[in-house]
Amino acid sequence: MRQLEGKIALVTGGGSGIGAACSTTLAREGARVAVTDVDLDAAQAVVASIIAADGHAFAAHQDVTDEARWVAIMAEIQSRYGDLTTLVANAGIGIRGGILDMTLTDWRRQTAINLDGVFLSVKYAIPAMRRAGNGSIVMMSSVAGLRGAPGLAGYSATKGGVRLFAKSVAMECAMANDNVRCNSVHPGIIETPIWSKMDAVASDPARRNAPIDIGAMAAVGVPLARVGLAQDIANGVLFLASDASSYMTGSELIIDGGMTGGTVRRT
Repeated sequence: MRQLEGKIALVTGGGSGIGAACSTTLAREGARVAVTDVDLDAAQAVVASIIAADGHAFAAHQDVTDEARWVAIMAEIQSRYGDLTTLVANAGIGIRGGILDMTLTDWRRQTAINLDGVFLSVKYAIPAMRRAGNGSIVMMSSVAGLRGAPGLAGYSATKGGVRLFAKSVAMECAMANDNVRCNSVHPGIIETPIWSKMDAVASDPARRNAPIDIGAMAAVGVPLARVGLAQDIANGVLFLASDASSYMTGSELIIDGGMTGGTVRRT
């Protein structure tokens, strides 16, 4: 039996990178998956690949900061599949820039997507999970939510917020005894489109920084000395979504090649 047989999942930002890997992995393991993204074409391409592999999924356009759209998305999931049991709150952006250089517009845009969007996902997912009698919420944070980094203060603030928000959600659900769990995932340097998009979302193109060489970053800063893959994160998400993690809530799953574990000296 597949690990998520009978589960109904929603993956935000599911059209590319980690979101796409999570969507295909959950579907492969038997979940019926709603793949949402601001890029509908990308979400539809992921769904096409799922269906080609005999999985069940549908795509929908979603701006996670739009509360009215959350109402519509949850209604469509209910109509197609039933009550949601699995949420992967993955949608997010990254804006580089020093504290003195970042505009309030950039700060608010990043916070709206990375924090407000996660809040709305939980607000509308939990009632469906309670109707279903069980649920697993997986929030995508980052190693940037565990430690500071120059030039990433705004991003770190949002991802640190996700980390503690997940713990508080876990405690509220535990207090309600509703059989809904909530955990956060903290990827390290993962090969995804976010690195190339990180400056493209800045409000002022003139302030964009030089491209990031993630291979060089990993060689220096990752004990395993390599860049991770989106599938590495999807494997962890699958564990948290499945009954194999039924005694985990309010926890952090760090998948970073050892970055937060310590340092190694290479000669």
